[in-house]
Amino acid sequence: MRRYLMALALALAACAPQATQTPEVRPLLQEAAFYPASTGLEWAYVPEGEALTSPLYRVRVEGPALYEGQEALRFRSFGRGEDRVYYRQVGPFGVRLLGFQDPSARVVFTPPLLEYPSESLLSVGYRWGGSTEVRVELLTPGGREPLTQGTLRYAMEVLEEREVRLPAGTFRVFRIRQTYQDSRGQDAREVWFAPRVGEVRTREGRLLVERNFN
Repeated sequence: MRRYLMALALALAACAPQATQTPEVRPLLQEAAFYPASTGLEWAYVPEGEALTSPLYRVRVEGPALYEGQEALRFRSFGRGEDRVYYRQVGPFGVRLLGFQDPSARVVFTPPLLEYPSESLLSVGYRWGGSTEVRVELLTPGGREPLTQGTLRYAMEVLEEREVRLPAGTFRVFRIRQTYQDSRGQDAREVWFAPRVGEVRTREGRLLVERNFN
């Protein structure tokens, strides 16, 4: 009898209506700022040269926060095991990077590093730069422990303005060379920035494949 009741219960469970899950459809957000930074905006990237079916890296604006006592916006970069939060200030002055943090370390720039100038200054041939003190701390269960500190010099230059075709569409971009120098040497990167879209090629060489806003 017990076996019969168990079989009946299983049969009834199998016949019960099953809840179906439909893919979540999220409407595109609207953004009009020259340097997009509204909470909820998201970009998806793949490394240059990789297939579009490769796992994505994503960048998402998570909203207001405080970093070292200063008001900032959280930009979370994640994917393929990466999980890092960048703290930026965005305004008429352009875009400033206060620092960033991942699960193991925290980096602070004093004064903030100017990633982009004001909208009116961004044009072919424009250069900007400066120097900042970089403080790196390890994050441990007991708190923060100083790791290293030093001076970082940086120089940015807009090389050209041109049209590029990417998986996410066709964009008019500024090609910007970024040069960084510290006690260990010099490092040069290239970023493609599209006004009102954001970085369509990041300094890590990742290309934009999709975004959740117009």
